[in-house]
Order: sequence, then structure tokens, then C-alpha cells
Amino acid sequence: MEPAIKMTQDLFKTPLWDVHQSFGAKMAPFAGYDMPLQYEGLGVMQEHLHTRENAGLFDVSHMGQVLLTGDDPATALETLVPSDIKGLAAGKMRYTVLLNDKGGIVDDLMVTRVDDNALYLVVNAGCKDKDFALLKTLSGVKMEMLDDRALIALQGPKAEAVLAGVLGADAASGVFMTMQKVDSDFGALFVSRSGYTGEDGFEISVPAGAAERFAQKLLAHPDVKPIGLGARDSLRLEAGLCLYGYDLDEDTTPIEANLKWAIQKRRRAEGGFKGADIILPQIENGVARMRIGIKPEGRAPVREGTELFSKEGKKIGIVTSGGFGPTVGGPVAMGYVETECAKDGTPIDAMVRGTKRPCVVVRLPFVTQQYKKG
Repeated sequence: MEPAIKMTQDLFKTPLWDVHQSFGAKMAPFAGYDMPLQYEGLGVMQEHLHTRENAGLFDVSHMGQVLLTGDDPATALETLVPSDIKGLAAGKMRYTVLLNDKGGIVDDLMVTRVDDNALYLVVNAGCKDKDFALLKTLSGVKMEMLDDRALIALQGPKAEAVLAGVLGADAASGVFMTMQKVDSDFGALFVSRSGYTGEDGFEISVPAGAAERFAQKLLAHPDVKPIGLGARDSLRLEAGLCLYGYDLDEDTTPIEANLKWAIQKRRRAEGGFKGADIILPQIENGVARMRIGIKPEGRAPVREGTELFSKEGKKIGIVTSGGFGPTVGGPVAMGYVETECAKDGTPIDAMVRGTKRPCVVVRLPFVTQQYKKG
């Protein structure tokens, strides 16, 4: 069974498509797949709050999973990403970005060191084709697309207890940004302590043929509910996490995106990655614009594309992600502004339907991250 099963001329369905139907999901196209936006009986806000308080199950099988193998895949990959991949120990993960020659972000992704000769990558669904084309250019590296695997995220404060009950305590024992291979009744799993919500949780790569059975086993627990893309977006926004195509793109460098922390000391000293001639001077000299957190006054959300102004009336930037934060209890947003306006506490205005909405620049994330760091 393949996860990318053609359902219409234009859309694919994941191995969990029947599960979504059984829970009354409202479906919509996303990155070429028929995906659940929300489920009957809860809705986006309640799905969001349930994940923060209990455990939510997300189908992220539309993401691209790939294995890079060879004598030294880490050194090869470092020509495309600015992070320290060679320094990863087996079982350790790292967030990084694929770069173009201008230092722009082609995609953001997770990289895990499986062993000396293998790296496991998870890339964004909408970027799979261009990412895979770029990875195929790596010298001395074999790329295997893991099209026979689904990907399930279990997120929230009760995720560990739930997963331990299904797979055993050892399978749920890892700390944030680690991965382990687990032999189970559902086949060979890759269990990573990671996610896209700001909560503790796991992302589990499972053979496609066992994905529905595995998901149903997790969903049988009273603390677990299925969560759609609507709540996934509000959860990641509250956590200050970027969405590719909105907060990141090929004209934005990781320094502008406030991701300098993803470029470790050795890479800053050695360079050797695409766009280093642009990115390294930016680290030294600064940039003209910067990604920030934005807290609007009132209750109404400030959406993507809204123009931002200084209190003196100068246009200084634009909102790239915005919505209502159920945990925060009000609107939250991210965007880019001129660097002199990027300091926490700076008052700015958002132009909403011709009216200036007072906002303030705030430190990200909007909620306390609950990762289990050991």
C-alpha cells in the first residue's frame, strides 16, 4: 500500500484517509492531497485546546520522507544547508534549511543521523519535488524516497503516556530532538521526539500498510482526538514556528528569518554552503529586515498580507502569518519589519481594511514551549 494513493485527477489521499472519513472530517486540498481541516464535534478552537491539554493525533503523511546513504552523506548535505550535520550523533535530530545561491530558503526540514552512513530527512509537502531534485545533485549520495511509509504526529502533554501504552515505555523514553528505531506489532517504526505545536510529543514514521491500525490504536485512548490542519496552523503560530511559503521563501535568508541559531559555530567559521557569501556577512553586519512576533490589540485577527507601519506612519513591513491564538486568548501574528522596528516592545500599526490597528512587537513564542529536554 502506498501513502500517495491517487483519488482524483488532482489529489492524492494518505493511508489515513478512511480514518478521517470515519471521524467526520471536513476535507480540503492541501499540497496536492485531500487533507482534514477539522473534525465533526470539535472544531478548530477545541481541537487546538485539546492538544494543549491532552493529546492530538495529526496525519502528516503528505510530508516527504527520504533516506540519504553513502560513505559520508552528512558532508555532502552540508553543501546545501548551513547547519552542523557532521556533528550529529546517531539518533540526534536537527532543524535546518535548504539554501539557494542567494542564501534564500528553498525549504525548512528536519535531519536525523541514523548512523555514520545514513541520514533521515522530513521535508515539507509542497516542496518535495524541488527538494528531491536538489538532493539528487549531491555527489556520492544515494537518495531513497520512503513512499511506503506514513507519518503520524502525536502531540500534547499526555502524548508520552499514550504512546508508552501502545508501544511500551522504552519507545516513549526519548528526549526532544532524538529519534529511535522501534520494532513493533505495526512494523519497524522511526519514533522521533519532535513536532510542530510547541508541545511535547512525537512524530512516528510507520509502514503505510499498518498506519490505519496504528492510528486507530492511538485514537482508542480517551485522551486522544484527531486534529486537523486548522488547529495545526494555530498551534504552530502560537509556538512561533514558521510555515514555508508564508514566513519563509527563496527570497528570505535564515538571518532575516531570525533563524541564526540554526547555523552552528563551526559552519559560521568554515562556510562552504550555498549562499554563504551572503549569509555570513549578514551574521556579522546585520540585515535590513527581521521576522518578529506581533500582538495586536483587541480580539480580531490580523491576517497574512496586512501591511505594517511605524507610529510615524512609515510602511515598515508585512504580516506573513496571523490568526487567533486560542491558548493566548487573542490574536497573534508574525511578519517582517525593518530591523530598527524589530525590538521587543516596539509599538507599530497594522492597516486592516483602511484602519490602523495598534500592535506591539513581542518576543517569540507566544506560549511556553513544553519540549522534554531531559
